[in-house]
Amino acid sequence: MNEPDDSIQLGDAPVPTWWFAAGVIVVLLAPLYFAYFHFGTLGRTAIDRFDVALAKNTELQYAEIGDLKQDAATMVKFLDEPSWLRVGQSVFKANCVQCHGAVGQGNIGPNLGDEHYKNIGGIEDILTVLNRGAGGNAMPAWQNKLNSNEIVLVSTYVASLRGTNPEGGKGPDGKVIPPWPTATDLQTTSETPVGP
Repeated sequence: MNEPDDSIQLGDAPVPTWWFAAGVIVVLLAPLYFAYFHFGTLGRTAIDRFDVALAKNTELQYAEIGDLKQDAATMVKFLDEPSWLRVGQSVFKANCVQCHGAVGQGNIGPNLGDEHYKNIGGIEDILTVLNRGAGGNAMPAWQNKLNSNEIVLVSTYVASLRGTNPEGGKGPDGKVIPPWPTATDLQTTSETPVGP
């Protein structure tokens, strides 16, 4: 069968100079591009750059508050600081939601939004549980995974969840304990003389 003649002729013209030059430039710049975006500090992915910026911002924030004392007074103070509670919430979301749920409703771990507590008798016990763990490693120790300020802020955030009674929360686990102290309660306690 004869092919129809469509009047198209195949030429043997060389590649245009500008196209050849563009190809050479791409080949020459490819190693530099690769090195910059895979090994350079500014060339990391957007997520890496965000993480670096977030870490720098967190360092600036922590410089503002210094090294926090791990005690009840510090936790009570930060219960009234919404911006710092958000920092504690971000630490919680990054490390605790797998066991305690997104809003503390409980999953594998206990419900943090009700009035029942296991291993907790007072607000400062949250710090102890976070630092040392509890329940035969059911709750891992975080003292080597989080810095001291993160432990104080996430403990304070956990304390702030008390009484929120999130929907779909896990059933009661532990016993009902007295309410968290207020700053006034703590001040009164520290002014009370000890002994005769």
